[in-house]
Amino acid sequence: MPVVEALTGHQPAASQRRRSSPWLRFAPLGPDLVGRLLRRLSAADRQAPMVWPLGLTATATAALIGASAARRVPRSVIVGGFLGLLAGLSVATTRTIRRLEAALATAELDKAASHNQLQKLIDNSNANIYMKRIDNGQYLLVNSEWERLFGVTRDRVINMTDHGVFPPALAQQLRANDLGVARAGNTVQYEESAESRDGMRTYVSVKFPVLDSAGQPYAICGISTDITERKRAEDEVRRLNAELEMRVRERTAELEASTRELDAFAYSVSHDLRAPLRSLHGFSEALLDDYADVLDEEGRDNLNRIQHNVQRMGRMIDDLLNLSRATRVELTRDDIDISAMARDIIAELAATAPGRTVAVTVADDLRARGDAQLVRLALQNLLANAWKFTAQRTDPCIEVGSARHDGEEMFFVRDNGAGFDMKYASKLFTAFQRLHAAAQFEGTGIGLAIVARVVRRHGGRVLARAEVDHGATFSFNLHTDTGDAP
Repeated sequence: MPVVEALTGHQPAASQRRRSSPWLRFAPLGPDLVGRLLRRLSAADRQAPMVWPLGLTATATAALIGASAARRVPRSVIVGGFLGLLAGLSVATTRTIRRLEAALATAELDKAASHNQLQKLIDNSNANIYMKRIDNGQYLLVNSEWERLFGVTRDRVINMTDHGVFPPALAQQLRANDLGVARAGNTVQYEESAESRDGMRTYVSVKFPVLDSAGQPYAICGISTDITERKRAEDEVRRLNAELEMRVRERTAELEASTRELDAFAYSVSHDLRAPLRSLHGFSEALLDDYADVLDEEGRDNLNRIQHNVQRMGRMIDDLLNLSRATRVELTRDDIDISAMARDIIAELAATAPGRTVAVTVADDLRARGDAQLVRLALQNLLANAWKFTAQRTDPCIEVGSARHDGEEMFFVRDNGAGFDMKYASKLFTAFQRLHAAAQFEGTGIGLAIVARVVRRHGGRVLARAEVDHGATFSFNLHTDTGDAP
């Protein structure tokens, strides 16, 4: 049974109901039905303010149409009910409008508060913060630091472009940068310079597009951080580095010139000394051969001393020439078999003392890359030292191998000879420095200087570890890929 019929208790005949239009089924609104409708629409109003006035209007319209069609209710009652409904609709609409106005006012207050908070935030930043339109370049927003530096207040700068603030060339560059950000559609960083109240300043500007509700960029926001002092410091560092490099080049050139002059002098002196030494050796030998029976024991001993010192002087001249050669010769880098080279040098040393037995161990497959002649010269001096300083041992032994030291692979020559006190190690690789008396161990004091010169020319390093009467170990490596070392 329809709701209206149930509320009114009126049931038309079946034939009448069949002939009647559906609109005729609506009887006048009873008080219970109106109350129910009002309660339901009031509940809906709490969720959507405009629902129940519209619903009430639609219900009233349908009821009036039905009532009018049925012609069962006096016209005055219908008109009165309709006016009452219109009054209710007016009250509801007024209340809804007031709610909307209150919500709009609250939203405006929230918007203003958010704007003030944002403005305070950017005003307390040391960076320059600004926003400009993309289409015409007009400013939309600046912060206090921007106002201070460029002397234009935010009230004046609004609707101005960069051409109204900066010189034409700079304004054109800034505009081009902004358009570049718009085309890129993402964050872009620039280095920009501008004249301000603090003088010419340099900035790192981070710029990004601001999108509208349709997702299209309509403005460019920029945050520019002053890097002037950093740039000045970088320029000063570059200037100092350039000055230092120039001084280093000058000092290096002077040192190289001095080294060349010293080497040339040493070579010349060594070469020129050979002639008088040969004469001294020859005449002293002739005296021993021709006048040995005339000279007494002391005279013959003096001539023997002369002969010995002439030979020692000859060896010193050879070492000086080798030292000069280690500095002057141009490096030729090749693969070197260190193992084979060491065995060859040991064989030469053994030939000089046929009756001496030395336990020698040379590791296999020791290889390096460098100048073969210079490396042989260095290795010969190291092995000759080991051979010499083990002469007074009853069980002499020499070892050649490789081991890691401070993360680097290094070759070593180790012996169990006389050793030395490590407090004098700083003197080892300087020419003419000796740690043992000449009467105990002969030598010129140049051999280790030659070793150091060769190794450093290859860009490597040489180390020494020793203990008195417990032997010594000399380690070295060759880094030919770094070029010549000074």
